Amino acid sequence: MQAATLTSGILSEEPIRSGVNATTVNAALEGFVRAAAFELPRGLRINVVSPTVLEESMPVYGAFFQGFEPAPGSRVALAYVRSIEGVQTGRVYRVW
Repeated sequence: MQAATLTSGILSEEPIRSGVNATTVNAALEGFVRAAAFELPRGLRINVVSPTVLEESMPVYGAFFQGFEPAPGSRVALAYVRSIEGVQTGRVYRVW
């Protein structure tokens, strides 16, 4: 089975100031993945990983994500493993 994994983010559900573009794109990616999964040929899968801000990114992006609990990159990586190695399709793997 071949799998494609896209990346969205917490802004699909929790918009921030000056983040309208990111919120729009994240929400669109998640909707696309849920719908496209039904139309893919047999043997193909598609999922999306939707993390919050990463701990490792807080020095750069922390000011935009005040009040958000960051996730370690190692935890987000597990969602990618599930998406790639698992059997699900059309899933949004949230790491919040």
